[in-house]
Amino acid sequence: MIAVTLQTLFSHWRAQPVQCATMIVGLALATALLSGVQAINSEARAAYAQATNLISGPGRVLVDRDGGAIAQSDYIALRRAGWLVSPVIEGSLRWGDTGVRIIGIDPLTASNASPVAQAALQSEDSDLADPTAFLTTPGVLLAAPDTAARLNPVAPAPVRAVDGITPGLVFADVGIVQGLLGRPGELDQLVVSQEQPLLRSELSTLVPHLALRDSDETNDLARLTDSFHLNLTAFGLLSFAVGLFIVHATIGLAFEQRRTLFRTIRALGVSPRSLIAGLVVELLIFAILAGLAGTVLGYVIAAALLPDVAATLRGLYGANIDDGLSIRPLWWLSGLAISVLGTGLAAASNLVKLARLPVLAPAKPRAWALGAAKGYRALIWCALVLLATSGLGVLFGRGVVMGFVTLGALMIGAAFLLPALLQAITRFAETQARSVQAQWFWADTRQQIPGLSLALMALLLAFATNVGVGTMVSSFRLTFTGWLDQRLASELYVRAEDQAQAEALTTWLAGRSDAVLPIGSFEAELRGLPAEIFGVADHPTYRDNWPLLAQTENVWDVVADGTGILINEQMARREMLAPGDTITLPSNWTAQIAGIYSDYGNPKYQVLIGLSQLRLRYPSTAIEQFAIRTTPDAVPGLMTDLQDRFGLDSDAMIDQGALKSFSMQVFDRTFTVSAALNVLTLGVAWFAILTSLLTMSTMRLPQLAPVWASGMTHANLSLLELARAMFLAALTLVAALPLGLALSWVLLAVINVEAFGWRLPMFLFPSEWGALVGSTALAVLLACLWPAWRLWKLPPAQLLKVFVHER
Repeated sequence: MIAVTLQTLFSHWRAQPVQCATMIVGLALATALLSGVQAINSEARAAYAQATNLISGPGRVLVDRDGGAIAQSDYIALRRAGWLVSPVIEGSLRWGDTGVRIIGIDPLTASNASPVAQAALQSEDSDLADPTAFLTTPGVLLAAPDTAARLNPVAPAPVRAVDGITPGLVFADVGIVQGLLGRPGELDQLVVSQEQPLLRSELSTLVPHLALRDSDETNDLARLTDSFHLNLTAFGLLSFAVGLFIVHATIGLAFEQRRTLFRTIRALGVSPRSLIAGLVVELLIFAILAGLAGTVLGYVIAAALLPDVAATLRGLYGANIDDGLSIRPLWWLSGLAISVLGTGLAAASNLVKLARLPVLAPAKPRAWALGAAKGYRALIWCALVLLATSGLGVLFGRGVVMGFVTLGALMIGAAFLLPALLQAITRFAETQARSVQAQWFWADTRQQIPGLSLALMALLLAFATNVGVGTMVSSFRLTFTGWLDQRLASELYVRAEDQAQAEALTTWLAGRSDAVLPIGSFEAELRGLPAEIFGVADHPTYRDNWPLLAQTENVWDVVADGTGILINEQMARREMLAPGDTITLPSNWTAQIAGIYSDYGNPKYQVLIGLSQLRLRYPSTAIEQFAIRTTPDAVPGLMTDLQDRFGLDSDAMIDQGALKSFSMQVFDRTFTVSAALNVLTLGVAWFAILTSLLTMSTMRLPQLAPVWASGMTHANLSLLELARAMFLAALTLVAALPLGLALSWVLLAVINVEAFGWRLPMFLFPSEWGALVGSTALAVLLACLWPAWRLWKLPPAQLLKVFVHER
């Protein structure tokens, strides 16, 4: 019986190949976009975990409580006291055109779980232990094969290719790296072995200024990039939801078309349970086929977008991940699970409705319509609840996840209200109509809204997302450009190689520029998060240009005399600090906040103090960077003179224009993925409209045949069908515009603040909206032309058959 039932159910799809293709393609698209985003996220997170495991493996590490460097004497004291610890130091270097993250380790004391330590102990041509090459100056550098090939011609030591190392990372002996970074006697962390001697001194006695933490907790990249990956996931979920609208519409139409078939099957003795089971098996087969296709397509999407994601993570966060995509079995299984779950969500309401109808009711359109009407009213109530939830989230919500819940409730709630809005508008238009043809047009339009509602909801969400994200990005770009003009007021920035060269540069530049402004900085940890502390000179460059959001009276005077400091907006928002509050900086310096400044694009906390205080409280900080004030025309000549006299390479000198250009390149690359996902989401919505119109065109013949028989020509019918679809699409676009602006406001004022710690002003860009409306309307027109053309070319015999078979 089950086999016969399945064969009967599948006969519908053999007779409706276009609808069958719509079902599979819609589900495959939904699966592809979400699984592709998840593949990108998993690849990046695997790279973060791999970078941590290459150094220490699973375990614990010792770090400075204030986020500063660890003295090498602490390491020696711990080893002498019986603690099995291994030193690690890391920093950034550039050789030639290649920038790398270099990490220094000691393979003799490193854990056996560290694969890099094992590779360092092996000779280049065999597996025999030979640490001398790695430990003896100039040493041997270890890197991924691609990185090694780029570095070998320019690196100061031979580079050995080792499989399994994250691209962009370079490993060397800790002593050699200390020399390359100019940090003799300093370490960043001590890896604690899992096996320790029983008799040893307490850490609190030996090194009270060090903190013991899990290695996962020190993975700053994973924490800093969480919000970035959450943004990608949100786009993937939105695309998945839009794709599910296609599937839900297709399944609903298939159920509508098979009303008589369901009645006949039930009348022949098939139980409701067997019928539902047959439909579930049918949908499961579709889900598996579409899941496989969607996972393959998701791999293609992820492979195409991953280079831009990798560039964004490198430019914005300093994270090194491979541009290539690994094939992971868990990812394939998750793609199939996504497809099955999506099919279940799309079909659930129709299966429940079918299970509750009496035996003969499925063949009665009125009974089916009443079932749909109840769901329609429930949809409006759901919309109101979701919009209320969104409002409460704006008022009381906290955290990134709650921000996306607020956004999701707003978007889905507005989508659920769209059919009611369209019904109200068409009902009003019908009351204003004066001719019979006009009244029929509006009444028929209102009757088509339930069948097109899901496709129109998909269009609403896709267009609103494009408007919202486009407004956010354009607002960000406009603000970011003005902010760069304020922050990068100096015409030239120079970095010395060491302290001696820094002093020589200061003396030489004093008579060849308007001002030489030293800049000192070091990395620290404030309130458990990575931070940067900068010391700047007291000069009008900062007083006149630095972008302050809030300040006390005489803010720059108190910064100059050391009684106050400035913090960036990220720190102020996350720690709920304001001018007048106090914070504790490294070396137990309790300082008062004199002002808060904007710091767009920076994922870290940042503190600005007077240069005199930096020298007084942190005398070990090297002051090797300088901002040079001069005329823009003098910059090229000054850079040439610096290169000739001091041998400075191009990386040590950055003119204002080049730095702004680089910053804007990073900015544009950051939003490349968002733009691509916007286009893909809009494409899915276009496909939803096309498939809905194609599927409904066959079902509408019984409604169009009487109108044709009354004297209306094929051409007029086709034009009216085209006008109807375009009118509904136009109303949807009009409704999507304020929704997109609301989306942009939530992104800027809620999610951006929670994710990154800073808020951007919102600007309006009507010209961009006009271009987007025009391109979207053109896409919708192309989707509507095919069904209208099919109706125009429909043979009269097809319309006459309606009267022959009418019951």
